[in-house]
Amino acid sequence: MEDASLMKQIAGGDEAALQALLRRYGPLIRYILRPILPDQRDREECYADISLKIWQTAGSFDETKGTLKAWLTVLSRNSALNHARRRAEADAPLEENMPHEAGSAEEALLRRERQAKLKAVIAALPPEERNLFYRKYYYCQPTAQMAAELCLTERAVEGRLYRLRQRLRAMLGGDFCE
Repeated sequence: MEDASLMKQIAGGDEAALQALLRRYGPLIRYILRPILPDQRDREECYADISLKIWQTAGSFDETKGTLKAWLTVLSRNSALNHARRRAEADAPLEENMPHEAGSAEEALLRRERQAKLKAVIAALPPEERNLFYRKYYYCQPTAQMAAELCLTERAVEGRLYRLRQRLRAMLGGDFCE
């Protein structure tokens, strides 16, 4: 069954279509969750949350904007990071002098400009380097996992990541830290 029709069926309330989607893309979702959420219970809870989000937002999927695989990847990664953040916040003690996270409007504008510049630089990278960047810094994969999947040694992966960081630093002007 085609992905777009599957999503339309889910939006229409077809539970069997949701089960079919989870059978097809469940391994991808679990693959994305594993490095971000090391605890199995957290992964299962997040997987259930993702299933619910798919059920609730299936109607918002637009195949002209991207593939279902990409949509699920972003949904899974963001859900996992939010879950990990909530877990860390629940475990952290509250302090009275905690600054507001959003900052001023000027800081928000500068942050958006830096993000746009970073996106442009990443898009200009060769596909192999872009893949390496996304694996390490977007999907939070451990170096050992990257090495195994790329048929490289951990040292080779670390060396490539080091050279990639140096190249990005040069392309961004050297002082691109938040």
